[in-house]
Amino acid sequence: MNKFRLKVLNDINYSTHPAEILRMPEEGKQSVPSDDLLEIKQYVEVQTRLANSDVSPELVCTPAFLQNIHKSFYDDLPEKFLKIENPKSGEIIQLTPGELRNRDVKVGRYIPPDYKELTRLLGWFERIYQPNKIYGIARIFAAAASHHRLMWIHPFLDGNGRVGRLFTDNYMRCAGLGGYGLWSMCRGFGRDTKSYYAALSGADMERQGSNDGRGILSDKGLLKFTEYFIQTALDQVKYFSGLLEPQKLNERIDVYFEMRSRGALVSSTGKRLPKIRIEARDIYRKLLSGPQRRSDIQKMFKEKRHNMGEKTLRTLISQMSNAGLVNAPARQPITLALSPSSIALLFPHLW
Repeated sequence: MNKFRLKVLNDINYSTHPAEILRMPEEGKQSVPSDDLLEIKQYVEVQTRLANSDVSPELVCTPAFLQNIHKSFYDDLPEKFLKIENPKSGEIIQLTPGELRNRDVKVGRYIPPDYKELTRLLGWFERIYQPNKIYGIARIFAAAASHHRLMWIHPFLDGNGRVGRLFTDNYMRCAGLGGYGLWSMCRGFGRDTKSYYAALSGADMERQGSNDGRGILSDKGLLKFTEYFIQTALDQVKYFSGLLEPQKLNERIDVYFEMRSRGALVSSTGKRLPKIRIEARDIYRKLLSGPQRRSDIQKMFKEKRHNMGEKTLRTLISQMSNAGLVNAPARQPITLALSPSSIALLFPHLW
């Protein structure tokens, strides 16, 4: 089949401010968000669902998991996002969510592998990079290598960048590397997209002689990408540590929940926010250390000698969920969430 150039839609350097994303639910249907904002919102929703799901190390590298990420991202977007124009011929190509590409493509100067090779390459990818078969420090190297190799395989007609970055966050989580939390590799890549794409391009190089590995791609190029990947992860940890000022976070939590308990806060639309019991502060602090089961929270209150009944706790968690402070799906651990009313006070440097 004739090769064609795809319109690049997966630029990760959006200008949209975090406040715009968080305010979308408050503004309701009266506001028509931009295409960029719709894509970012959908990306965040898929990222959150994956973070709250139980992704196993055995499945994270499978074609089925990658296809599920792709389908989850595109399923809830308007139909226009499923139409890709070939800028050279004007042909409109219909994208099917979750479907592997069925033709050869060209993206910029890069020509991905033949689409007929996808089944073989994805099978190789699954065998080589399963995190449950990799140990110790080798897992961080595998996280970097798997990110590039998946991008190089380019399994979908469009959306490969988004799938690749969501995959890497989940791969790191499965490998015990903590890709989620208040920082992620995706944000690190997005802070300097020029360096990110340059590192990817360098790892796309073919092998440079007999001393440059045994495969078709350059080992030296992959090593440079791995160095970039690790440095990006370290920069993210340092960056967020500086922004969050953890030594002052407890003070901000006290102020926020004291104000919520007195009904002294208003939303971005000017409406007074409902009161929340002051005990929500203790739950929030507990969740800062990671997802918690309801039984863990109940135990915490017992240790504090606080008589918090099961029904009262259920009501309080429901209040926090309605306020956007936590994610509390049934029969699953509770996790922190961000809302416009909380992030402005708790994490002012991120706002």
